[in-house]
Amino acid sequence: MSRPGPGALISMNGLGFPPQNLARVVVWEWLNEYSRWRPYTATVCHHIENVLKEDARGSVVLGQVDAQLVPYIIDLQSMHQFRQDTGTMRPVRRNFYDPSSAPGKGIVWEWENDGGSWTPYDMDICITIQNAYEKQHPWLDLSSLGFGYVIYFNSMSQMNRQTQRKRRVRRRMDLAYPLTIGSIPKSQSWPVGANSGQPCSCQQCLLVNSTRAASNAILASQRRKMYQASGTGTGTGTLPVRQSNTFNGTGTTLWTGGTGPAGGAAKGEPGRSPGGVPGGNFSRSQSAPGGAQLPRQNNLNRPGTQRVAVLSTRASIPPGVPALPVKNLNGTGPVHPALAGMTGILMCAAGLPVCLTRAPKPILHPPPINKSDIKPVPGIPGICRKTKKKHLKKSKNPEDVVRRYMQKVKNPPDEDCTICMERLVTASGYEGVLRHKGVRPELVGKLGKCGHMYHLLCLVAMYNNGNKQDGSLQCPTCKAIYGEKTGTQPPGKMEFHLIPHSLPGYTDTQTIRIVYDIPTGIQGPEHPNPGKKFTARGFPRHCYLPDNEKGRKVLRLLIMAWDRRLIFTIGTSNTTGESDTVVWNEIHHKTEFGSNLTGHGYPDPNYLDNVLAELTAQGVLEPSSKD
Repeated sequence: MSRPGPGALISMNGLGFPPQNLARVVVWEWLNEYSRWRPYTATVCHHIENVLKEDARGSVVLGQVDAQLVPYIIDLQSMHQFRQDTGTMRPVRRNFYDPSSAPGKGIVWEWENDGGSWTPYDMDICITIQNAYEKQHPWLDLSSLGFGYVIYFNSMSQMNRQTQRKRRVRRRMDLAYPLTIGSIPKSQSWPVGANSGQPCSCQQCLLVNSTRAASNAILASQRRKMYQASGTGTGTGTLPVRQSNTFNGTGTTLWTGGTGPAGGAAKGEPGRSPGGVPGGNFSRSQSAPGGAQLPRQNNLNRPGTQRVAVLSTRASIPPGVPALPVKNLNGTGPVHPALAGMTGILMCAAGLPVCLTRAPKPILHPPPINKSDIKPVPGIPGICRKTKKKHLKKSKNPEDVVRRYMQKVKNPPDEDCTICMERLVTASGYEGVLRHKGVRPELVGKLGKCGHMYHLLCLVAMYNNGNKQDGSLQCPTCKAIYGEKTGTQPPGKMEFHLIPHSLPGYTDTQTIRIVYDIPTGIQGPEHPNPGKKFTARGFPRHCYLPDNEKGRKVLRLLIMAWDRRLIFTIGTSNTTGESDTVVWNEIHHKTEFGSNLTGHGYPDPNYLDNVLAELTAQGVLEPSSKD
């Protein structure tokens, strides 16, 4: 019904930028792991443009305008986004669109993902959808842009042509993207020295071009593999490869015959498709040169079988640039990748040659292990513990529970009760709200272990307000636990065994591996939303301890905590923001086997002591240590 029309993207001149004195909308974008250019929000783009006006070779701190982007910095000199906590670097680009297009009007098109939140379309796709919407087309086929989807405007839905699955889409108004008029600052004309037709030969410009060339080569290799993987063996096997305008502003390739990446020299850049999707003007039903079919892309849902993995192979660096690799130093902590990336940016700004490398990936699992090499942990009976769905026992009498752990105080001091905030010498603030036989509002008691004083009626009210009445009591002031505290962990399985590998920092010992597995299910009465389904992401989860005396002690206590349903709970994930999902419950585990890039690995000389303290805070102690 509707095909994308031309003119969404402003035509470029020889420098790769719009003609002089022409108004255009500026959209900053970053390259994700699926080789898709993802737009920053209009607010972030305004912030980048403001910094660019002040210092065209400076750095942009994205967290100043978006709290979700706190770890990210854009280095305008190398045109890369840098993540401070992991050291990951991604190319960014400054793209230009017609002021009458969707970004110029502040229109954003989004689709609903599996988590129920909204994801914006790529900017080229957004513009195409908006053009069809303004022309009052009933639907839009995105096949010509490499996506097997149809947008239905009447129902505001997106349908997968292959699976027939539908998702909701929406159109919302946001801040318009920044508008610019006039020539581009010379410092933003990539590559530097393009006016003369030859790159500048200074060390700094060679450095910037080498970084850009490496990124361009990675993109070219990715797309070449996509075409070759979908080919049938006919033709020459040499395909035109699209190069990013960000890294090749002159319109000529940085890789010439004889020096191109393996697999054949890259040709000149083919025409950009109107929708901004790599692959020129070929639709999914048409053949690319050489007889290869354009690969079926489904990047809106990105199922695992259709993802294109980012190549880790380093590209060639043009001659004349002494490469000083800046890696993550010795990889012993999460600060090192960040320090390495900042070092590279500072050296780049100082005009020193540096080759920024990709941040290393965490080593989450040990090498493959034969079943015969897996042994029980010495001194720990069994290799598996299961918890089943526990129905809440008949609640114990709150008054009896409170009296069990408290001693009456005849002459209380003149200070506040930290529960009701009334003076201890007066009646409880719950007088008239809560009535219990034998518990007068003026009665005051002292907890046996910690000695903190409260109105008895206040403690009864606190116990009743808990989501479970298991007979335990926790001091609201110092968090001391009385009785055996139990949690709300869903049913699941905990396995533990010994593997013949060593952790960093514990080279003389083998390793205890713990495997937690919790399936999805329905929340019980002790959970936040009884009767509602909960999710369990990332299971089975593998965790590691050194096989020494303290490590085995931690394992014994973790088994005890598992039996008491204290390891996990149901809540909101700090990582993804998803609610009604299984999350850790304040007892930290080490999930990286051979590295410590995320802070959840080894070496960490204080971890065993810290986790013992966390278990103590949950009331999990060895029998000989109980009071």
